[in-house]
Amino acid sequence: MGRRARGAGPTSRLLPLLLLLRLARGAAGEPGTDGLDVCATCHEHATCQQREGKRICICNYGFVGNGRTQCVDKNECQFGATVVCGNHTSCHNTPGGFYCICLEGYRATNNNKTFIPNDGTFCTDIDECEVSGLCRHGGRCVNTPGSFECYCMDGYLLRNGSEPFHPTIDATSCTEINCGNPPEMRHAILVENHSSRLGGVAHYICQEGFESPGGKITSVCTEKGTWRESTLTCTEILTKINDVSVFNDTCVRWQMNSERINSKIVYVISVKGQRLDAIESVHEETVKLTTDSRTPEVCLALYPGTNYTVHISIAPPRRSVPAVIGFQTAVKQTISNISGFNETCLRWNIIKKVDMEEMYLFHIWGQRWYQKEFVREMTFNISTSSQDPEVCLELHPGTNYNVSLRALSSEFPVVISLTTQITEPPLPEVEFFMVHRGPLPRLRLRKAKEKNGPISSYQVLVLPLALQSAFSCDSEGASSFFSNTSDADGYVAAELLAKDVPDDAMEIPIGDRLYYGHYYNAPLKTGKDYCIILRITSEWNKVRRHSCAVWAQVKGKITFCLQMLSFFLLCSIKFILMRSVFKIVTGDQNPIHTTLSKKLHS
Repeated sequence: MGRRARGAGPTSRLLPLLLLLRLARGAAGEPGTDGLDVCATCHEHATCQQREGKRICICNYGFVGNGRTQCVDKNECQFGATVVCGNHTSCHNTPGGFYCICLEGYRATNNNKTFIPNDGTFCTDIDECEVSGLCRHGGRCVNTPGSFECYCMDGYLLRNGSEPFHPTIDATSCTEINCGNPPEMRHAILVENHSSRLGGVAHYICQEGFESPGGKITSVCTEKGTWRESTLTCTEILTKINDVSVFNDTCVRWQMNSERINSKIVYVISVKGQRLDAIESVHEETVKLTTDSRTPEVCLALYPGTNYTVHISIAPPRRSVPAVIGFQTAVKQTISNISGFNETCLRWNIIKKVDMEEMYLFHIWGQRWYQKEFVREMTFNISTSSQDPEVCLELHPGTNYNVSLRALSSEFPVVISLTTQITEPPLPEVEFFMVHRGPLPRLRLRKAKEKNGPISSYQVLVLPLALQSAFSCDSEGASSFFSNTSDADGYVAAELLAKDVPDDAMEIPIGDRLYYGHYYNAPLKTGKDYCIILRITSEWNKVRRHSCAVWAQVKGKITFCLQMLSFFLLCSIKFILMRSVFKIVTGDQNPIHTTLSKKLHS
């Protein structure tokens, strides 16, 4: 490296010092008149010399004084290291002398650690960059006056610090730039080998059905260790569907206009049909077709006698200009004279070849106006070779049904409506009481579920105990208390509409002298034996059904009364096996709980 001029050199700089030393010498001493020896009086740091015939004491080099009483060390460094030793030095005084040392990053030209500049030695810069690997792997060394700096080479990235850096001082280092895997490009595929180092280039091609109008798509590894993404993108090739036509009544064909697509294409054909003779009959279907044909065609399973709209497009991710065509299929029907019998059965006629088996598809939908949450849906099929088929369906009572029937050969459904009548409501869930010489407890009424039809009302009937065995639940002859002309007849003590009965339960005290509906709840007469019955009535579509249960029995002595009543037919009683829980209430108010299973005998 270049150095600035050093002036006249170290020798010329010492002349002023020598002159000062000369002047500082002690005065010449002659033998005194007293006869003393001058040399014997010289200072320990002085030398006796003969000059001009006289003996004098002169301070040694590096000391100043009179030579006899005083020789003091001369501090040569007081003029500054640059003046005494030269540039890039430090000056160090010693008794009677001095020495120079080069500053860190410099060395003496005599290759010694210390020097005195009177021999022409000076300090020159040390080139630390001559040491290989000083800046570690990937580092580049730059020499500076008295020091050096490290920078990362091209292709390397600074880590844990900033530039310039000193690897001996901090933990900064250079790592080779690696951008990793190239970024994904939407609708593009990465091709060819690529380098992840600085300047590496990744090449992309667009997927089938896409193109890059602006040119090739590339991504470059940058000095920041990241990929510089291309501003170009792959855009979808817009495909047009042209010249759509119908043939063979149910088949559709069309043409493609794109010449850049050579692979198979997935078409989505959406079909929507409206029956000509049934407004609510709609056929909707979606079909997919995969083909590489330039003139695709597909035959659809369409109903006869139906107006259709067919929408043709290409499945994502490709985009296309869709095509729509509307047409009407020819009328064709094989099922006729469909009718219902026995409430849940169907019969019909079919036009087909004799002894040829036909499959029929059923779709049944049932709802109840009185039970909004009730929905029943069934789908099944049957096969038969009969030309007059019959089938009986498993339908719920008290329900309106729509039955769709389609022969597989015609693919044209017919729809018929069926209504099933209600049946007897579920038997009342009651806690049976037998009362003997004691008060009648409150009777707890639980709301019945509308399984077999809508529940219209709940009635509490009071009968003489003797009429229990002859009572028919379907009997409509029971009157109110005030209309009852004889104690031998029963009466209705209370009637509650189904909508007035809470969902959980309610209590009804017998004989509270209140009106329930149009009926007076009269007190029971003392000394009489009674049977109290709960009757549930279901009424719908001009049909009424009942179910009954014995709620309580009041008599003079304890006997077991059957809890549930069945229905009488031709003066006989059906046998019912059931389980009941009842209480026997005695005069001292001690209830006895038991569980019995009994048969009701005629």
